[in-house]
Order: sequence, then C-alpha cells, then structure tokens
Amino acid sequence: MKTTDMTYVALFAAVMGALGLVPPIMLSFTPVPITLQTLGVLLAGGVLGARLGALSQIVFLLIVAAGAPLLSGGRGGIGVFVGPSAGYLLAYPLTAFCIGYLLSRFRTLSLRNILLLNLTVGIFLIYLIGIPIQAFVMNIDLLQAIKLSLIYIPGDTLKAIIASILVHRLLKSPVFYRKLSKTFEAH
Repeated sequence: MKTTDMTYVALFAAVMGALGLVPPIMLSFTPVPITLQTLGVLLAGGVLGARLGALSQIVFLLIVAAGAPLLSGGRGGIGVFVGPSAGYLLAYPLTAFCIGYLLSRFRTLSLRNILLLNLTVGIFLIYLIGIPIQAFVMNIDLLQAIKLSLIYIPGDTLKAIIASILVHRLLKSPVFYRKLSKTFEAH
C-alpha cells in the first residue's frame, strides 16, 4: 500500500472520530442514538473508493474496539459491538465498500447519481444490517425494530444529501481527482 493511500485511510478514520465529537441525540424510545457518523461512512466510500473507503472504516472500528471513545457520546471499547448499535457499526465498512464500488461503475459522476446511490445503497445497507441486529440485541420483534428505525430516515436523508454534495465537490478537487481518475479508468 502506498503512503498516500495510508494517509487517505487515516484521514477518513480521523474524520469519523471528529464526527463522533458531535454529541448524539438520544431518543427516549430507542437506545440507538442519532449521530453524524453515517455521514462519514458515505464520504469515505464516495471519496476514497471501495477498497480504501472500507479500509478506513475498518481502521476506525478497530480503534474504537481498542477502547478509544470515538463514537458519538464518547463511547468506545469492545462492548459497543454487542449493544443495540452493533449492526449499524458493522455495516460501516461494507457500506463504504459498496458505495465506492458502485460509484466507480458510473461513466460520469453527477450529483444526482451520487445522491441516488447514497440514498438507496448507502442508507439502505446500514439499515439492512443494523435493524435485525438491533432487534436481536433488544429482544424485540423485527417489525417493531423497523418501526423504531423510521425516526432516523429524515436525518439520514439529510446526511446523504450533504455527503453527496461534498463527494461531488471533492472529486473535482486536485487532491482527490488524480487518485479517483485512476480508479475510474480501471473499469
């Protein structure tokens, strides 16, 4: 792995940690808080691509597992991976990978394509993995967990819009353009 690749991975792991400094919004009816870290997952996949985006999320989760309180609300340690948020956390690398991979398949990256992908694949994949694990950990019916998770849709939609705008603009910057143009030419 090149030094620049390691730098990008570390940078986006740090972005995830910085987004964790924003206090979570706790809801009275569910132990899963509303956080900004979903935004970081969408950014990592969109800007870094499949491999590096997923790797940045794996590095971030390993640092959290080691005990660093980088999750929103100052949470960290191995215990977060057996709590109600575990599925959402485990979905981070897979989501970043899928977003990066699918974005690399587009010939032209318009804001509309990025937004469509973030809304359909990005948010959906996090829910697809997070909700069943939340239901299992909380010992509730899957349908009840789905209903509880409906409250997150407006915020996640807003995060997907913000991430799409940022990815679209960052891909045009000289720092990320050279890196990503190689990715897109390979396909």
